[in-house]
Formats: sequence, structure tokens, C-alpha cells
Amino acid sequence: MSTSTPDLRHLERALADHDEPALTPDEYKQVFRRHAAGVAVVTLRDGDAHVGFTATSVISVSAAPPLLAFSLASGSSSWPALSRASTVAVSFLAEGQEDVSTRFATSGVDRFADGGWTALPTGEAVVDGALAWVRARVVQRTPVGDSYLVSLRALAHGVTDAQPLVYRDRAYHRLAPRR
Repeated sequence: MSTSTPDLRHLERALADHDEPALTPDEYKQVFRRHAAGVAVVTLRDGDAHVGFTATSVISVSAAPPLLAFSLASGSSSWPALSRASTVAVSFLAEGQEDVSTRFATSGVDRFADGGWTALPTGEAVVDGALAWVRARVVQRTPVGDSYLVSLRALAHGVTDAQPLVYRDRAYHRLAPRR
């Protein structure tokens, strides 16, 4: 593992203390490509601009207090804005919103130009028709490996009866009810 920032030196020393073989990045990706994950779009305001990206790493951390988290690569074009943000909105995508996921995962495009979102009174955008959304305050940004784990406190929310959009092995899927 190469050190890209001084913040990672502590992690690298801790990992080096364990003399054991580790997965290569490709092996690690093989595992997580097979893990089904919900798809979310994270949005925020950076001055007058909207910033957003697709995330499949959103997790529930605690119900009391209501905390959630996601990770973002430190090299992401959204990281500079997220590093300054105090609040974000997380829209959990519904089946049929593959185009939204793809748009917010594509670099070099205006992810907000095609619409399909509504600004909350506080300025963050939520995706129209999403399964659910949470407005949250950033409480911590923790450097971990080549990413940041961003911890959030949930402040407001909205839910629908839609079905979730699921991503697995580089493809979108829909859940089928058990019979």
C-alpha cells in the first residue's frame, strides 16, 4: 500500500504489524462485485453549485442516535466539495432509476442538467421518485486506505413504497418476491 497522505501512515503501520497475506485489489473487487448493494445518490451544495455522485457503500451505523455512513475515494472529483460540506442528502434509488445512477456515476458531465431532482429548502437535492431520502449532517470524515469514510447524522427524511434498485456484478437488478 502506498502512502498518499500523512493521515494514512498510522493505518499502514497498523496493517504492517500483522504479518499475513492480504487480498490484491483485483481479488478484493471480485468479492465485492458479487455482493448485492442498494444504490444511492449523494448530493450537496458547494457554494452555488450542486455536487453529486453515486454510492453503493451506504450503511446504517446506529438507530439511536440515527447515524449512517458511506465511503468515497479520495481521488473522486466530488471529494473536494464533500471535504467542505456540512450537510448532504442521500437518495436511495428505486428500481427503474438505472439512468440516474449511471448519470451520477459518470465523470465530466453535468449530473444535474437532465433534472429529475428537487432541492430541499436547505439546498441539497433529492432524486425525484427515489425509494427514500435522508438529509444529514456530516459528523466525521475518516481517512481509510485510499478513501474516506464519511459519517452522517440523519436530520430529515422521506420514503415511498417503491422497490429498491440493486447493483451486483456490474449490473442493475430488481428484487423478486419469494414464493
